[in-house]
Amino acid sequence: MFIGAISDTHDHVPHIKQAVDIFRKRDVDLVVHAGDYCSPFTIPHFEGLPFEGIFGNNDGDYFLLMQKFDAIDATIHGDFFEFNADSRMLAVYHGTDQPITDALINCGKYDVVISGHTHEPMNKKTNNTLALNPGTAHGFDEKATIALLNTDNLQTEFVELD
Repeated sequence: MFIGAISDTHDHVPHIKQAVDIFRKRDVDLVVHAGDYCSPFTIPHFEGLPFEGIFGNNDGDYFLLMQKFDAIDATIHGDFFEFNADSRMLAVYHGTDQPITDALINCGKYDVVISGHTHEPMNKKTNNTLALNPGTAHGFDEKATIALLNTDNLQTEFVELD
């Protein structure tokens, strides 16, 4: 499975549109958002993509976010979700509480843990778990990034947004 990972978009619509274009051009099987959309108006830009996400610590109106996800036939799972791809277990958690992120990485249950929050891209193997942070798609006047993950071989590519 080819996964597009994105996090911490923080209402930056031009970068969201660019990321969506990349995900479409690269023909990802699933887009996973690790939280901090901030405003619900950002969600419709993901329409037409297989899209799943979780909440971050800066997301405001949970109810309206859930409605926007539902309107584009996407799923928001709350604060955490796990799924299986290519016989690998993946977990998605925003990363707000570092001890929880560390516990997910170190517990041995997951092949990949996708998180955000720090705004720093990370692709680090700990024991048998890949800790993947796509960085911030907003950029905050620095580097804006997303990540592409091949779950078959756990190869990761970071893509910088303009």
